[in-house]
Amino acid sequence: MLGWLILTFGVAVGSAIVPLISIEVFVIGLATQQPGISWWCIGIAVAAGQVLGKLLYFLAARGSLHLPAFLKRKERPERTSAWRVKWKSRLEWVRERCHRHPHWMFGTHAVSSVVGMPPFMFTTVLAGLAGMSTTLFLTTGVVGRFARFSLLAASPAAVAGWLH
Repeated sequence: MLGWLILTFGVAVGSAIVPLISIEVFVIGLATQQPGISWWCIGIAVAAGQVLGKLLYFLAARGSLHLPAFLKRKERPERTSAWRVKWKSRLEWVRERCHRHPHWMFGTHAVSSVVGMPPFMFTTVLAGLAGMSTTLFLTTGVVGRFARFSLLAASPAAVAGWLH
């Protein structure tokens, strides 16, 4: 059982960093193939892994973590099309609002960590830009992700119980 939970933690970290990995599919597969593993153990492993992985994005958006050169955008001459100017001004508006109202991020991040809308990756970066405290980010993320993935891990057993 411990080996499965360590693997679950690793897949959760990987899915938090590389969005192409689906932790939801992994959790459903694990819960159906290994029914002896408790749903709350799976929830804890996934919550810890997801938040640890997203912490990298949070710290990078906050400016506390400096990315290596190969991950940074190359400096190139600024192209000024109407579309780019429009989106650049929208991004600046969002950044300015985030800095002015960092407490708004608590509710948005908490809902996103449970429901997934707006995307958790998006609210993670916004929380970093808004200057949300690391403690608040970790707390809301772990509690929300635990709720989401515990429910998901318990769902195969619940559905099987309803069908019998």
